[in-house]
Amino acid sequence: MTGPPPPEEIADPAVLKAVMHPLRRRIMESLGRGPATATKLAKELGESSGATSYHLRELAKYNFVEEVPELAHGKERWWRARSRDIRWPRHSEHSEEMRAVFDEVQRAAFTEDLEQMARFLERRGELGEWGDALVFSRGAVHVDIEELKQFWEEYLELLRRYWRAEPGPGTRKVFVRWTAFPDPDGEVREEGQKGN
Repeated sequence: MTGPPPPEEIADPAVLKAVMHPLRRRIMESLGRGPATATKLAKELGESSGATSYHLRELAKYNFVEEVPELAHGKERWWRARSRDIRWPRHSEHSEEMRAVFDEVQRAAFTEDLEQMARFLERRGELGEWGDALVFSRGAVHVDIEELKQFWEEYLELLRRYWRAEPGPGTRKVFVRWTAFPDPDGEVREEGQKGN
């Protein structure tokens, strides 16, 4: 694959449940750093190879991981994370079951993001020039719903422009998180309304 994977919308709660399991999330994080066997993952994650093997097969069933046959030796199976550009339906379009699972997955993802940020801040001094690579902005904009959708699409296009199938020399994996949400205490401005 030379470009980013095509966007795919997933509305099946079973797919979300497949990656919600804590060990599967840790497996995915590890495979994001490179291919591994069930045994290697077991040692890294402090689990049995039977458990990692089972969870790898479950992740493969939903196309989150795939085997790497060119690395296999005998019965040893190597796995890698699959690159996917997953999109979810709008929250208002979710079934009740999907909404419950999706909300739980988002809470877990935000927690993981905060943990990753804490690890970066803790080890920042060890990273040389990469220790200065925290790109951060905090702000607010006044937009209508269509402008927000356009902002989101432009952000996704920017992200896809920098997507690489294989890391190149001098590159490093950089976590990119962009979140926007309405001020829950604010209000929709009416035509001619003054003030902040």
